[in-house]
Amino acid sequence: MNERLPLTKYHQIYLVLREQLQEGRFAEGLPAEMLLAAQFGVGRVTVRRALEQLVEEGLISRVAGRGTFPTPPPTHAPAAAAKGQIRPTRLAGLMENIVSASLSNSVKVLDWRVVEASGQVAEQLQLPVGSKARKAVRRRSSREGPLSYITIWVPETLARGITRQDLASKPILQLLEEAGVELGRARQTISARQADAVVARELDVAIGTALLQVRRLVYDSQDRPVQWLEGLYRPDRYEYQMEVSSIGSVDARIAVKAAREA
Repeated sequence: MNERLPLTKYHQIYLVLREQLQEGRFAEGLPAEMLLAAQFGVGRVTVRRALEQLVEEGLISRVAGRGTFPTPPPTHAPAAAAKGQIRPTRLAGLMENIVSASLSNSVKVLDWRVVEASGQVAEQLQLPVGSKARKAVRRRSSREGPLSYITIWVPETLARGITRQDLASKPILQLLEEAGVELGRARQTISARQADAVVARELDVAIGTALLQVRRLVYDSQDRPVQWLEGLYRPDRYEYQMEVSSIGSVDARIAVKAAREA
């Protein structure tokens, strides 16, 4: 746990587990209290308090003799955007910057496989729940060390022919374009979240460290989703810059920070 954070240990665990639940990691049930205590390096009482808070918020349910399980989200049809409400945005400038920045650092492919689309992934990619999607997990590093931990899902039909070697050498948007996908617009949100045990290990930070979180849904020219991305970045090595003009145009770009001199 991160002793420097102004948060109790149980609250740090609660935040990490809440993020993992939102990502659909515990479809088969949460690990036992003993395993969670070992993972976070705390006592079972601390883990139990974090779980109790998740129960109070209706995010999990505990079944005696069976275990702890995520509470199914309420079913609802994704809201369709009315025609004319969304103004397609050209991706050329930002995408070129993303590709350029990606080529300047190294990549380790941690995962590349076919998965069944969970509720959130299926909703974002407009696929039936349980249908096939391709999931990629990659860690990018600059000369200063680990930079980002990025998870990407794309419809399985668009990813055929893309190999792990391809993912290690080219950004997936570039690979999709080479496969004939004509990119259209993107919707992106930027927030923050804490590093869980897996991400903390890959980015060489303490569990609970605050990270920059980017979620990006990319559409093709026919307004069909072609990529859902969740990226976690070390804020000491990565920044997002945006310039908005008085007439409403937006110039956005990313930048990898150089390490400060000692």
